Amino acid sequence: MLFAILAYHEEGAITSMTPEEDDALMGDLMKVHDNINEKNRLGPAARLDLTRSAMTLRGPGEGMITDGPFAETKEQLLGFYVIECDSADAAIDAARRLRRVNTSAVYEIRPIPFYLPGVAVGQE
Repeated sequence: MLFAILAYHEEGAITSMTPEEDDALMGDLMKVHDNINEKNRLGPAARLDLTRSAMTLRGPGEGMITDGPFAETKEQLLGFYVIECDSADAAIDAARRLRRVNTSAVYEIRPIPFYLPGVAVGQE
């Protein structure tokens, strides 16, 4: 089953890092990525740009584009992973490994009921 691991963080904590601190964090996260991917289970992963560059499409018909998401939270969605796991417990374990190196982040784990018509996910 596919799971999304959504990485939330306070943007200010990330943008206040020096380039060296950011490189060190990303290096540590890449080690976790490599470990998770030992069985080729790590799918797309991305660090998103700042929320001030985001746009939201909402409303009827063609909708209207507005600036940003305006969530009333301290943390913003800053990145995501897609990972194939045999169970929710395995996805939780992967998120815990990510958090061990990114201790101030919040990780949301959500199953992905993804399908492509006529194509079974995880099968050739």
